[in-house]
Amino acid sequence: MKYMTGNEIREKFLKFFEDRGHLILPSASLIPQDDPTLLLIGAGMAPFKPFFTGKMKPPSPRIATCQKCVRTGDIENVGRTARHHTYFEMLGNFSFGDYFKKEIIPWSWEFITKELGIPADKLWITIHTEDDEAFDIWHNVVGLPEERIVRLEENFWEIGSGPCGPCSEIHVDLGEERGCGKDTCAVGCDCDRFLEIWNLVFTQYNQNEDGTYTPLANKNIDTGAGLERLASVLQEKPSNFETDLIFPIIEYAAQVAAVEYGKDKKTDISLKVIADHARSMTFMIADGILPSNEGRGYVLRRILRRAVRHGRLIGIDKMFLAGAVDVVIEMYGHVYPNLVEKREYIQKVIEMEETSFLRTLRQGCELLNDEIVKLEAAGATELDGATAFKLNDTFGFPWELTAEILEENGMTMDKAGFDAALEVQRKMAREARDDKAGRPVIYNTRGIDIAALKVDEAAGSGKIVMLYPAHDAQPIENAEDGKDVAVILDVTAFHAEGGGQLGDLGRITAPTGVIEVENTKKLPDGATIHLGRVVEGTVNVGDAVTYAVNSCRKSDIARNHTATHLLHAALKTVLGGHVNQAGSYVGPDRLRFDFSHFSPVTEEELRRVEAIVNEEILAAKGVTIEELPIEEAKKRGAMALFGEKYGDIVRVVTVPGFSMEFCGGVHVTNTAQIGMFKIISESSTGAGVRRIEAVTGHGAVAHVNEMEAMVKGLAGCLKCRVADVPVRLTALQGELKAAEQKAAELADKIAKAQVSDVDSQIRDIKGVKALVQQVSVDNIEAMRNLGDQMRDKVGGVVVLASAFADGKISILTMAAKEAVAKGIHAGNIVKEVARICGGGGGGRPDMAQAGGKDAAKLGEALEAAWGIIEAQVKE
Repeated sequence: MKYMTGNEIREKFLKFFEDRGHLILPSASLIPQDDPTLLLIGAGMAPFKPFFTGKMKPPSPRIATCQKCVRTGDIENVGRTARHHTYFEMLGNFSFGDYFKKEIIPWSWEFITKELGIPADKLWITIHTEDDEAFDIWHNVVGLPEERIVRLEENFWEIGSGPCGPCSEIHVDLGEERGCGKDTCAVGCDCDRFLEIWNLVFTQYNQNEDGTYTPLANKNIDTGAGLERLASVLQEKPSNFETDLIFPIIEYAAQVAAVEYGKDKKTDISLKVIADHARSMTFMIADGILPSNEGRGYVLRRILRRAVRHGRLIGIDKMFLAGAVDVVIEMYGHVYPNLVEKREYIQKVIEMEETSFLRTLRQGCELLNDEIVKLEAAGATELDGATAFKLNDTFGFPWELTAEILEENGMTMDKAGFDAALEVQRKMAREARDDKAGRPVIYNTRGIDIAALKVDEAAGSGKIVMLYPAHDAQPIENAEDGKDVAVILDVTAFHAEGGGQLGDLGRITAPTGVIEVENTKKLPDGATIHLGRVVEGTVNVGDAVTYAVNSCRKSDIARNHTATHLLHAALKTVLGGHVNQAGSYVGPDRLRFDFSHFSPVTEEELRRVEAIVNEEILAAKGVTIEELPIEEAKKRGAMALFGEKYGDIVRVVTVPGFSMEFCGGVHVTNTAQIGMFKIISESSTGAGVRRIEAVTGHGAVAHVNEMEAMVKGLAGCLKCRVADVPVRLTALQGELKAAEQKAAELADKIAKAQVSDVDSQIRDIKGVKALVQQVSVDNIEAMRNLGDQMRDKVGGVVVLASAFADGKISILTMAAKEAVAKGIHAGNIVKEVARICGGGGGGRPDMAQAGGKDAAKLGEALEAAWGIIEAQVKE
């Protein structure tokens, strides 16, 4: 068995299958495309689901990949076992109706024994109990002894109805010293002796809704081999964490913490967690995921915060994750170049989140430690859900962290109580996500030659090649008036939604019917699909049709889309090269551009950005669009968008001397067609992401007209010319300030008069001077000022009330420290007084305020205050 690096294993696997006719594809983004059922890509086959179901035709019947994956279902086990990770790489080869068991079984044996050199006598195979076909190939073709082929009932892969089938796992015997020592120890044991390194899934059935199984006409192969597991075997390491795919990050963390790996179990767990999580956060941010409080952003935030906390557990009390990111990028940058390209951005996002969480961590840990002390004093072992929820909701302390810390102290958290307190927010967030994501229909395009479909924006006619009910994946032959439909044409001029740009609208006219197109989208296999309603007659598959796109709307979209490219380049010029697009909306009415930046954009910066964009518009530059090989486009300096997936040929949109981007959207042919660019707002959408909204063309004209009308209306109100509005407003502000000064002076005189006239109303209650009085003030601030003066004059306790002009009642109680020492509690006094007036409030022993609703009971309430004060004074 020859030592191999993780990189060598990855390269050898892909080369092996490339030599056997497989198309080698790069890893898909961790963000699932067109699949809202998945939060993150967690398996090699996940990006190919439509191909496995047979609804879409793959780019090749044979594909091999090394797929980035993130799973957090058992995140608590990371660092505690030899194999659990949140981030890992899955080597996989896939056949879509091409080869099957007789090819993949010998290939897998050849790869493992010949290419990797793992001794045959160390290998064991598991198959499904009824899979005689797989047994025959392993035994009679490969030549594996019958006793090393184990039949297991659990070797069957299925997830509800749909494609499924038996599987065959390849295990390596790591030796008795790695086992549990039991006589029953064998393949399938929970110990570390027999390690599964490759799973071959034979998708040969369809599970029907009634639970029965039907053989598939086109059988598929889906395999998965964990890169880290293979590395641990070939490098003869006791766990995945000691391999060259992870260990350098452990070494970095140990150096920062001034600890040594392998000396203390708890320390080792923390080092492993940090190393694992550093990989996950680096790849997630590189793919465009940002920390947030929901969805995949919350997964990232949780991973990052666990890493910070485990750093604290081993003595790291400073920022350290950016350094871990450097190590990850040095290890993986040559395989995943976007890590190198986004290094500065990844580090900035992590630094911001780490800084924020360190504050939260200090405060939350102190509060939780206080609760643990209370529990210990009470002899209890469970933290109530309400307290855990308060830590989370008020202080931002993750409940998972609360549970972990409690577990480390031999305690538990009342999760049911926490869930009950959180249910309303969780439900709202869940509904919001459902509204946004929806569940797209994956239309069955198996019968179409996708490569023959054309998009020609100059075309005006074509043919219906496939027709579907709008919400059903299976095709139909015709549809009548009133039916919502989805249509695929052999040639279309409609531009599909994508990259933030809305899809085209328009009409498709058939010989016996008309379809009003309400949206245009692109399916994962590249087909353009038109969504709409039959508004007249009947339409049929095979109909020759004419169509008309809403050209005015499309022109407005083109203006806004080209403007986003100009805006992107201008932001990089003004703010810096770290600016990257993080999302967009391009419609006919406006554009919205989200971008990475870590502070608000100043008014001066916005003016500069706007001026630069408008200069490019006034320069009337021709906009060129060309299709190029991706490497040539990159060499020319074309900018790829964050997290987007591109093919070998890319469409490049260029504004000469200013902007060059990969883009599949519609654009103007000359920047002058944009007309005018005007920023209307700048805001934050989350940590490290800013948003600019702007208008162009007709939208800019409408915005200018609206502003002009508003200014003219303002001038009319001020009774001056438009040009004099600023001067008039300045004058009015001066007058208002003078009037406010006079009002304040008058209020002060009134207050002093009221204070000087209270001597006769002060009572001595058991040695405490007290004053209860209705006063005349305009606002609560004036009442507080008056309260300060009266408390100082009385030297005890005062209860003041005032009925404001809006009908609201305000009640204030203040007490000198001498009165408090004798039992006076202002908060309790004001609460009881306010209750009589139909209100409520409270506060500290020395000062409190409340509101009331029933002015008719104000006198009764104030009279009761004397008795309330007397009841509080200690003898």
